[in-house]
Amino acid sequence: MTRTWAVLHDRNARLFLIAVTVSGFGTSALWLVSGVWVKDLTGSDGLAALCMLAMWSPTLAGPLLGALADRVPRKPLLIAGSLLLAALLPVLFAVDGRDRVWLVLTVLFVYGAAGVVHDSAESALVAGAVAPPLLGDFNGLRMAVTEGMKLVAPPAGAGLYALQGGPGVALLDAITFVLAALLYTGLRVRENRRGPLAPPTSRDAGDEPSGREATAAEAPGRRPTTPGRPRLFKRKATAPEAPGLSPTATDRRTLFRRASAASNTPDPGRATETDPQPSRRPSPGSRPTPSRRTPVGADIRHIWVHPILRPLILAGGTTMLLAGLNGALIYAVIDGLGHSPGYAGALYAAQGAGSVAVGLLSGPALRRLGERRFAAYGIALTAVAAGLRAIPSDPLALASSAAIGAGLPCVLIAALTAVQRETPDALLGRAVATAHTLVYAPNVLGLAAGAALVELVDQRPLSALLGVVWLATAVPLFQRPASASRIASRSPSDANPA
Repeated sequence: MTRTWAVLHDRNARLFLIAVTVSGFGTSALWLVSGVWVKDLTGSDGLAALCMLAMWSPTLAGPLLGALADRVPRKPLLIAGSLLLAALLPVLFAVDGRDRVWLVLTVLFVYGAAGVVHDSAESALVAGAVAPPLLGDFNGLRMAVTEGMKLVAPPAGAGLYALQGGPGVALLDAITFVLAALLYTGLRVRENRRGPLAPPTSRDAGDEPSGREATAAEAPGRRPTTPGRPRLFKRKATAPEAPGLSPTATDRRTLFRRASAASNTPDPGRATETDPQPSRRPSPGSRPTPSRRTPVGADIRHIWVHPILRPLILAGGTTMLLAGLNGALIYAVIDGLGHSPGYAGALYAAQGAGSVAVGLLSGPALRRLGERRFAAYGIALTAVAAGLRAIPSDPLALASSAAIGAGLPCVLIAALTAVQRETPDALLGRAVATAHTLVYAPNVLGLAAGAALVELVDQRPLSALLGVVWLATAVPLFQRPASASRIASRSPSDANPA
């Protein structure tokens, strides 16, 4: 818990968490009310379901939307995005009948797109504003806050909807975004905007706390100097940022960087400040620092060739696919228990409580187990709990829901933390958005497949089979990861994606 208190005492982390709490309350309230509102206006279950689709569909364009977080300063982007939604939501006051439902769907679509950009910018900014050892704790607390809001906000939103209707909830959500924007203005961060191959400067870390080492995400162009070897160039700033630097020194550095970039077989014994390799963990191959001019698709290639990110993202996507299947069986499980559909509220509450608990404990668990084993144990716990739903028992159903709530977020927290730690800063926004797309998009497919299967197959054998298949997906994460040198030995196009 020491690290958790350290997160809460960190000014930037505290402001981020408060902003997530405030805006998450409004988002969770609107998430529930939008479907109910459309259902009341139209009487159509299909149109009500489109509300969720409108909010989720922009996730499919995550790699493109996330690129904004790498091309625009992230703190102003968070503020502008929050104010945009605050100005957009009052448009819903014009919805007064069935013929205006298209306004609700349009606003929700823009809401979802802005959310993709917002999540990318926030995750990228957090990676530079929060100390690397605290990233797991922060992401766990963020998960706990998000899930906690899902327990509190929907009932509050439903009560406000009963009193003021849909416009009242929209106004509440708009106010939460204004408050979040004010909180983001209080962040003390300095963002780097480097050109291609330009290494980080000492001034880039001007707002870093003393004693903190630069991470791969913050200093993708820096490697530690090998003991006993002199530095070729001792500098304090890159050429474009040092007004007092002589042209001769600038040209010499430029020639050196070009020579280093042209070499496909860098000398491992030479380690200088100008070497474009990450400092904490070796990236697959030798590649230049990404920039705003990095081509589209570099984020996908970075994730695919990375020995840490690829298995975690694949495990996350598979987990969410199976989670969609499991979620589609929920009402069949309730029928087997002999309860009305309203019993789903109790199961969801138990699941939310499990997610809050694991969010508070994820930081210490990540440090003790590492990202792969933390994710693997979470998947295994979720698989066992999903399989036990085949047994009709109320206490077991509630315990299984709590276990699913505790196990499911593990791979999500591990994957996000790994992306933040292992991705260069200039590529981080796109990488986060791409990771979200690869992880969360399969959930939609799982929901659709589960809705079809539950009509054809009895829930009990389906739950048991689902648990076995789900458990098998954890096996690769228990295996030893591929080394960076093995991946770097592949073809140059694979090893140097940027």
